[in-house]
Amino acid sequence: MSSRMRRSGLTRRSLLRGLLAGGAAVTVGLPALEIFLNSHGTAYASGEGFPARFGLFFWGNGVLPDKWIPQGEGANWALSEQLQPLANVKDMVTVVSGMAVKTGNPIPHHSGVAGLLSGTVADGDNHVASPLLPTIDQLIANEIGQQTRFKSIEFGTDPGLGVSFSAYNTRNPPEQDPYALFERIFGAGFRAPGEDAVVDPTIALRRSVLDAVVEDANKLRGELGASDRLRLEQHLEGVRELELRLARLEEDPPDLASCRRGEAPLPEYPDIDGRPQVSLRNRAMCDTMALALACDQTRVFSNYFSRPLSNILYQGASAGHHRLTHDEPGDQPEVHKIVLKIITEYAYMLETLRAIPEGDETLLDHCAVMGCSEISRGRNHSLDEMPILIGGSACGRLAQGIHYRSFSGENTSRLMLTMMRAMGISATEFGMDAGRATEGLSGVEV
Repeated sequence: MSSRMRRSGLTRRSLLRGLLAGGAAVTVGLPALEIFLNSHGTAYASGEGFPARFGLFFWGNGVLPDKWIPQGEGANWALSEQLQPLANVKDMVTVVSGMAVKTGNPIPHHSGVAGLLSGTVADGDNHVASPLLPTIDQLIANEIGQQTRFKSIEFGTDPGLGVSFSAYNTRNPPEQDPYALFERIFGAGFRAPGEDAVVDPTIALRRSVLDAVVEDANKLRGELGASDRLRLEQHLEGVRELELRLARLEEDPPDLASCRRGEAPLPEYPDIDGRPQVSLRNRAMCDTMALALACDQTRVFSNYFSRPLSNILYQGASAGHHRLTHDEPGDQPEVHKIVLKIITEYAYMLETLRAIPEGDETLLDHCAVMGCSEISRGRNHSLDEMPILIGGSACGRLAQGIHYRSFSGENTSRLMLTMMRAMGISATEFGMDAGRATEGLSGVEV
């Protein structure tokens, strides 16, 4: 604790106290004043640093492993052909190669999603399937997402269902409209630091309605069987999240120096000759999400750039992505170009986060943005040599600028457990049965 704080007796939790007419006591919390920061402005002098954020950048249909895996290990590695777009952020990215999903592969693409992101098998068929447990983004959101207006935010450029699950068969659909995403975060419910509060007069009414619904649900529990109680509990999780969001609307916003409203995206991004403008749409949403993180509207996000089995018709491609992974002969030059486009968009997200200062570091320093796909080689749906990237260090908890190479095909769940712990979560395991891990991946930890 700084000498200034010891002399004044102030702490970050200090309150301004006063009396209203009639003798009613009131208290008002203090903003993040400089007196609470250390001499570098990088963290609170009490030892409490900037919050860690978790991000997921997911794309479908894998990579070409022979063009993906870097040469060299540790800090002495060189960008491979498919990782060339990371040149400007290489020092802030860790590449993880050689790891494998251990939960089996009975449902191509869907098994990889479930095994990688939840450490479980997929239940369903070739069209729709669900992991048995929540995906890693939601496990993390359950722990760190209650302190912000949005527990988590999901978005993506590819029309589809997304792969974020709060529970078995409980999917979180991604927002696919850049303008709608911006309005959701920075529309009527947003208040920047220093702005006068405009309290929605209907909030109290909605609170009363929610209270009545929850009270009624509590009475109903005693009349339900075990399976129905579980379904009811899952439904009520959404109600509780809404309650928290209403509470956040009434609170003062965090006094963060880089918090501001950005410019709204275009209302439409029409296809060009039947081909979607995936890059422009993705970048508009990445810009919005970076500002949402800077304003502490959420600490967990998922960017579903493209979904499993995605058949996006990219600019310059002769066929859809998924079709090309199976039908293009030889070393698949068109598939290679598509992977380069995807990694270019991942790099854009990292560069956008790095451009926002926090203390004498950047927003990216306080994030861990995991880039991954549900398979390795698209042609044969392989689940070894899983392509995984980590951008940022989660406030110094993860190594940066290295290539971690697993020579024994370690379980990807070990990395997921490390990612949870990097968010400050005291997790002891991840996944179940063949996908269960009780040890993290020390090679990427600091």
